[in-house]
Amino acid sequence: MGAPLAEADKSELLARARRSGAAALGLPEGGAVFPPPTGRLAEPGAAFVTWKREERLRGCIGSLDPVRPLAVDVESNAVIALLHDPRFPPALAREFPRYTVQISVLAPFEKIGGPQEISIGLHGLLVEKGKRRGLLLPQVAVEWRWEPETFLKQCCLKAGLPEDTWAKGPAAITLWRFEAEVF
Repeated sequence: MGAPLAEADKSELLARARRSGAAALGLPEGGAVFPPPTGRLAEPGAAFVTWKREERLRGCIGSLDPVRPLAVDVESNAVIALLHDPRFPPALAREFPRYTVQISVLAPFEKIGGPQEISIGLHGLLVEKGKRRGLLLPQVAVEWRWEPETFLKQCCLKAGLPEDTWAKGPAAITLWRFEAEVF
């Protein structure tokens, strides 16, 4: 993973996520506009934005490829995670003050062969088979106390594949690991 983000950059990204979410819900705190991003926040980046309400997942959406400025990616994903995560109904403005936000800035993906190349707490996973993809962030395995094989099984299930697809080798599935800066 590259150099970590400065604390000021992390604070700004969190503020941009909250403000974008508030604006999408029509709340007054969403009215102020941030200046165009500079420095690392203006460079292409890929991030996931996770919203929780009372420590329970409320929405999580992200990008896999760094094709737009990191700040723009976070702002966009913050809104999509609140309003368009298919696992949840759209957020309600009255609930927004009870939401917390977490951002995971992704490092480049590395192709791997199996569970022996996964460090729980360090790596997230992406599995691909044809058009099916499943991604789990590094913190998910820690939260659920999974070992690498369970992490792979759950990632396969998220992609809509049988849980043992990962064990059939590279002819059956492509496995990727990645690191993320989570704050």
